[in-house]
Amino acid sequence: MNDDGNRLPAETRIGRTALRVADLDETTAFYRDVVGLAVLDRGDERATLGVGETPLLALERDADRPARKRSDAGLFHTAFRVPSRAALGEALARVRERWRLDGASDHLVSEALYLDDPEGNGVEIYRDRPREEWPTDADGTPRMATEPLDVEGVAAAAGDGADAVLVDRVPAGTDVGHVHLEVASLSAFEAVYVDGLGFEVGTRGPDVRFVAAGGYHHHLGANTWRGRTTPAAGRGLAWFEVIVPDAAALDAVRARLDAVAAEADAEFAVAERGDGIAVTDADGIEVRVRTA
Repeated sequence: MNDDGNRLPAETRIGRTALRVADLDETTAFYRDVVGLAVLDRGDERATLGVGETPLLALERDADRPARKRSDAGLFHTAFRVPSRAALGEALARVRERWRLDGASDHLVSEALYLDDPEGNGVEIYRDRPREEWPTDADGTPRMATEPLDVEGVAAAAGDGADAVLVDRVPAGTDVGHVHLEVASLSAFEAVYVDGLGFEVGTRGPDVRFVAAGGYHHHLGANTWRGRTTPAAGRGLAWFEVIVPDAAALDAVRARLDAVAAEADAEFAVAERGDGIAVTDADGIEVRVRTA
């Protein structure tokens, strides 16, 4: 755990995720028709999807970039969080009707559906249980597990019957709840996201880390399950955002990253952006930190 002064504020959240794709039309259709996002903007080379007027996903056409190699670090999944079990049931109905479900789990704190988009990028659609129902360890950390999901119970929550109408769009309140990465080194991941950005470690396993702000179960995950060894270079994850509440929090992130870089050989690079900073970690993954 970080000291209080080195923690991200509780209001910290995940913003947009951006993917580089070969087929913009097919991938846009998937996130619209299966995940249920609305197309907010569309051009020949990029599309923006989200909920209401809030962008959640940027798709960038990059057909000349090679496909991600099996050894490359990068995205495990983008996790879209819906506000209710009924909305999760509606998502399940879309997946069953229009795509294929690859997995479904009860994590004690949440219920989740898993699938891949047309280019192999992982997608999770989930809903949180109320925080007061989350099991916790002795230190107050949310306790997670991976158990079978009551899939038919989730379906029933949406009124999934003979007369049910397929709901095309996720409801207001849907956001990107977390991003899960595949990395080559968990210690290098912690150097950037815990020591530098200021997330707190929740779940710590031999091959996985879940980190969060404000006592959430996780805003970021990182794993070494598939033995990735080389930095991200191909299509797939382009960047993702961490949103902090104010300029003071952003300045604190800058100071922590400077301190980490001064203590050892830095395995990350920091660049200023007009609305914040961009950090490229040891795995070639870009995280953009900006204010709300």
